[in-house]
Amino acid sequence: MKNFAFLLLIAGLFVLPGCKDYVDEYVTYTINEPVFMSSAEFRSAASAEQPRPIEEQGKIVFYNNYLYISQPGKGIHVIDNRDPSNPQNIAFIELLGNADMHVRNNVLYADSYIDLVWFNVNDPAKPAFKGRKEEVFPQSLPPTENYYGIDYEKSMDRRNGIVIGWKPVERKELVRTYKSSWWSWGGNEIYADAASPESSGGSVGATGSMSRFAIYNDNLYTVINNQLGIFDLSDETPEKIGEDMNVGFNVETIFSYENNLFMGTPTGMIIYSVEDPLKPLYQSMITHLFACDPVVVENDIAYITVRSGTLCGQNANELIIVDVSDVKKPKHIVTYNMQNPKGLGIDNGTLFVCDDGLRVFNAGNPETIMHEDNKLAHFKNIDGFDVIPFNNTLMMIAEDGIYQYDYTDVKNIRQLSRLPVGK
Repeated sequence: MKNFAFLLLIAGLFVLPGCKDYVDEYVTYTINEPVFMSSAEFRSAASAEQPRPIEEQGKIVFYNNYLYISQPGKGIHVIDNRDPSNPQNIAFIELLGNADMHVRNNVLYADSYIDLVWFNVNDPAKPAFKGRKEEVFPQSLPPTENYYGIDYEKSMDRRNGIVIGWKPVERKELVRTYKSSWWSWGGNEIYADAASPESSGGSVGATGSMSRFAIYNDNLYTVINNQLGIFDLSDETPEKIGEDMNVGFNVETIFSYENNLFMGTPTGMIIYSVEDPLKPLYQSMITHLFACDPVVVENDIAYITVRSGTLCGQNANELIIVDVSDVKKPKHIVTYNMQNPKGLGIDNGTLFVCDDGLRVFNAGNPETIMHEDNKLAHFKNIDGFDVIPFNNTLMMIAEDGIYQYDYTDVKNIRQLSRLPVGK
């Protein structure tokens, strides 16, 4: 009887007039609203111009003695690097929304937010626009400069044009919050969506470790917003192959080694086989703490850096080395603590890491890299972003310049030049 009376009491609480188990209140928050440009105006900006000063560091590609440097969101600088001790800024390609690029057989392929654009660079001083494929990266959006969410729904409405930036806006909305009680079923929340040369056929450039473009044989692979896209480059006009593949995990970088793609994510390295180039096949994933991580591979050893202080996650600052001789079962070899590592490169056993400047190691034995005898050089007071080691010349893009070093003698590495970056 006591239990029955208790249940009647509880039932009565639910039907008492005027009693509510929720509160309606206004909530104020900040969100990034999109800034649009008309499609026609956006796509009219793709042309070669006279050289401009390099105002901001971006992605790098090296091809046939020329460096291609992205100016985030603006275009691509062309650098004559036939003499690494005296590089010359010779041209600029205006290309709104550019972040990544690659070069194959004298054709430069580059993203322009949602489009893929390509140029003939047979004469690097006079890049020639060749074509554009529209809407091949439909979910690509400009990066934000804050931690606010984005208005994704409005951004995807093409009737407004192409998103070229963001404007933080304060919003006030009426929301219903349920009172905390043991019979409450839950509540509502306000939230915003957050949004070395490769194995190939033909002549292919070398990208830095931060690249989201990779080339294997006749195909360009792109990773943008968790989507792996494939383009057939065998003809003059690149053709999109099928639908994008969702690889998840917020893939940030991609590196082609032999017949595999190594992808860096905030939670680990993913490996896909491209033995069948048009049907990438998942092989394995090795996980780590939340952090950003580019990856490079040489002689079946993968080198990964993770760093803190970004949108990627937590406080790990490490160099992780993995045996990938069996891509289905990668084996962790060793992890070293770092200061705040970014891009990295490997060439014939010499490892270059953008960390507290530029650090150079003899990586012959991964388990002894940190021994004093294997610390080959340390160039401080530089905020390095990414590197390309090629033919005994290291090319590094940093916040204040493009630095180049001669490592013919790894025990006597010397700086060759610095081309300024920054306003």
